[in-house]
Amino acid sequence: MSQTRTSTIHRTTAETDIRMELKVDGAGKSTIRTGVAFLDHMLTLFSKHGLFDLMIEAKGDIEVDFHHTVEDVGIVLGQAFREALGKKEGIRRYGWCLLPMDETLASLAIDLSGRPLLVYTVPERVDTIGVGFHFQLVEEFMRGFSTSALANLHIEIVRGKDAHHMAEAIFKGLAKVMDQATQFDPRITGVLSTKDML
Repeated sequence: MSQTRTSTIHRTTAETDIRMELKVDGAGKSTIRTGVAFLDHMLTLFSKHGLFDLMIEAKGDIEVDFHHTVEDVGIVLGQAFREALGKKEGIRRYGWCLLPMDETLASLAIDLSGRPLLVYTVPERVDTIGVGFHFQLVEEFMRGFSTSALANLHIEIVRGKDAHHMAEAIFKGLAKVMDQATQFDPRITGVLSTKDML
């Protein structure tokens, strides 16, 4: 396949203004500025470990809290992948991984099926990360991503204690499953579905 899989998205709401450029077949280069330092860190990891080139400029009402910015960046990232992948012809569609991060072990699987669903299983009452980044925001990001990408996404922390490690394992795991699911397989003609569409 020789097609260039890129997208440019600009999404504005009363709460956020987000510009994003994505190159699926990249080298892991990124420029991330969301105003939320921990989210920047996670998305830089996502870009590097998925080998996606990613530029994000986001402005949000972070003086209220981080929720709108984190969720909306997830929505726009899902939209960017959906646009870049087009009809999804020739791609593997599925991705899965078991990813360790120190004491944490995360299990992720994705199906770019066109049917959005997030199944998210993590420990209860996880500590806040750094200054004001509640671990619950990871779920909000992933829900926004899976809904907008039209993906069936399963995430489970098999074991883990440190909130930073668990979040990092999830974002790195998302990178690995998306890299796998978006790769071309020369044996696939059209889309990998008996319905002939995804």
